Amino acid sequence: MATKFDPTLTTTSGNPGQDVLRAAGERLIEALPYGMKAKGHGGQGGAAATPWIQVFEPTTGGSGTDGLYLAYIFAADLTSVALTLQQGVTIFSDQLQTRGSTLRTYLEFRAQSLLAEIPSDLVAGWTDQPSFKHSGWRARAYEASSVVARCYEIDQLPSEGDLCADLGNMATILKAALAVEPQIEVVSEPEGPVVEYTTPAHVTHEGLEGFQPKTSDDYFVQIAAREQRKKRVHEGLVQRFGPYIWKRGFTPITEQVHPRDLVLRAGDVEWLVEAKAVKNGNTTQAVREAVGQLLEYRYFWYLQKDQPKPHLLGLFSENIGAYASYLEAHGIGAIWRTSDGWAGSASAVEWGMADAH
Repeated sequence: MATKFDPTLTTTSGNPGQDVLRAAGERLIEALPYGMKAKGHGGQGGAAATPWIQVFEPTTGGSGTDGLYLAYIFAADLTSVALTLQQGVTIFSDQLQTRGSTLRTYLEFRAQSLLAEIPSDLVAGWTDQPSFKHSGWRARAYEASSVVARCYEIDQLPSEGDLCADLGNMATILKAALAVEPQIEVVSEPEGPVVEYTTPAHVTHEGLEGFQPKTSDDYFVQIAAREQRKKRVHEGLVQRFGPYIWKRGFTPITEQVHPRDLVLRAGDVEWLVEAKAVKNGNTTQAVREAVGQLLEYRYFWYLQKDQPKPHLLGLFSENIGAYASYLEAHGIGAIWRTSDGWAGSASAVEWGMADAH
């Protein structure tokens, strides 16, 4: 397509690149993951500055103007193409009534929020930042809205098999993003100085009266006149874990257990849980903090009050690798999110909190 597309021609004046784009759905049908479709976009009237091919799941939307979808977007000079997980930019442009920097900032924040909710092992290696080499608002919005991407040079494309494998992996990432998108909300920046955030709302689950974790909504805090955007990944982790562990026969409790994150009960047995979001891949820090707080809380909340000693469990946002056995050596079980659910250390498996792998 890159060798045939002529951006100086209209979409109807014998532009062979446009013919390739129009036939994308049929040409790619054998290479597409099951249930997905493709559609080429070369512009309306005039040729698009950055032609692209949309790959989408029909049952979940993703029209190209709204929702999440995959796209092969060509740079304006047609020397590179990016396979990217995109957010429909048109709907946000209409909502914000802008095509400028405010839109791009919003899209970037939202992309970061989505990325933070997708298991890191699923998106490893998909950290390319597309550059479409055009100053038009739409090309720049595509760059800002990219959640994850892999960029290819046209003269150094991988084999067809590798390209198909990449598309299959990206289809899995798309499904994970679609699952967490309803939880994503980018709030407007507050006006005036903010010294603290209001008490967050709590999420309720039918049948789990004692489990009301804080929402995972974003919030802002003003520190030394510099506004920082923070993500409640921690609360989102607890929020998703509760219903899962309840189905496995444990009662999760967040009410009246502060400063403890979570307590689990099964019969007369209790587990003290410390939840940690692994930040920027720093597993070491997350594990160290979990160990320190678990030991501290067990001492002051149980041993000092002559309460039965609880089991200890670390709850993590991603796989902690060799630290699982490290925690086991200290009598602490571990459980973590994966791309398709939850996994855990030997103790977590023995307790029935996770399946053996």
